[in-house]
Amino acid sequence: MTCEYCGSPSPPKDNKCSSCGAPMAEPPKRSLDDLIGFRVSPPAPASQPPSAAPFTYSEPPKSRLVAGLLGIFLGGLGIHRFYLGYTGIGITQIIVTCITFGWGSLWGFIEGILILVGSGITKDAKGQPLA
Repeated sequence: MTCEYCGSPSPPKDNKCSSCGAPMAEPPKRSLDDLIGFRVSPPAPASQPPSAAPFTYSEPPKSRLVAGLLGIFLGGLGIHRFYLGYTGIGITQIIVTCITFGWGSLWGFIEGILILVGSGITKDAKGQPLA
């Protein structure tokens, strides 16, 4: 390696020139393309594969009859809410039923009747109307 300032040769491992003390620049790093002499490019695709339509899966709607009967018979445990996807309210109903020694199950019983009549919960947690 030669010094950029004074032109004297220095060993490549020195950080400073042995003659003038100027900092030695690091040699430029060479890429694999420079070493082999030409650029290697990836092969071009033979053809573009046809794009498939995105797969969409829609769940069947939840049953109003099932949700209502679960509310009437197991409403204190919030089973009808879990069935419809409302897990937070389902857990709340379990806690209320335990704290009130079973009297909180009236909440689920009344909700079950309202679901069957059609004036209570009319959609599941994803916004789909009950069938």
